[in-house]
Amino acid sequence: MSRGKKLDLNIGADFGSDWQEVKIAPKKTKTEVTEPSKHQLHFQKEKRRGKVVTLVGPLHISKDDAKALLKKLKKKLGTGGNIKEEFMEFQGDIQPRLRELFIAEGYRFKR
Repeated sequence: MSRGKKLDLNIGADFGSDWQEVKIAPKKTKTEVTEPSKHQLHFQKEKRRGKVVTLVGPLHISKDDAKALLKKLKKKLGTGGNIKEEFMEFQGDIQPRLRELFIAEGYRFKR
């Protein structure tokens, strides 16, 4: 077969009017903003590109509050971090120090 020549294939499937488009409902997420004492946070550790990342969440606070909290925690910890969906990501294995800072802010953790 030569390069640059397009194939003209007609498979012959006929989708009549009795076919319907399948619509997938979007995920329902909890968007209710709650106060810190009502949160039940937990930790996760992941390896990304050979480095350890600590995840904390799920946080049910507004984006502005989450950004302010993240900025404060990153400054106290001296590490990088980011917010993805309802979880905060921090560089390194810093679970004990993070737990202390979140408890000082009024958050609770699952046992």
